[in-house]
Amino acid sequence: MQFALKEARKARDIMEVPVGAIVVHRETSKIIASAYNMVEKTKIPIYHAEILALTKASKKIQSRYLTNYDLYVTLEPCSICAAAIAMFRIGRLFYGAMDSKFGAIDSTSKFFSSPSCFFKPEIYSGICEEESSLLMKDFFKNLRL
Repeated sequence: MQFALKEARKARDIMEVPVGAIVVHRETSKIIASAYNMVEKTKIPIYHAEILALTKASKKIQSRYLTNYDLYVTLEPCSICAAAIAMFRIGRLFYGAMDSKFGAIDSTSKFFSSPSCFFKPEIYSGICEEESSLLMKDFFKNLRL
């Protein structure tokens, strides 16, 4: 998760919402892709860290399925990202801070418990939660100053 937090700080440094994500090969523990939010820079509203990291990983291994890979993300994924996680069939999801407004894993819509969900990864929440949450709070606090 420390590598995902490093990505989140890169986002913060360019005034993006500080969310970072990495994709890790489960057996080798090798990071095969990393990304941070790029919504403001690109003006493309779905360029979330998760989408970018999953896309990079898929291209790198030349497969649309990432079942032997884990996704680490600093913030609870939204519904768009949850759907992408299912479509890429990521094996395990680890996330940091809860997102009470847009989080779709445990906070709001509970995407993976929906009857329309066709694939559910193993889910682990609260990983480096305090550091992830503080990064978000400080970003928005400073944005409002």
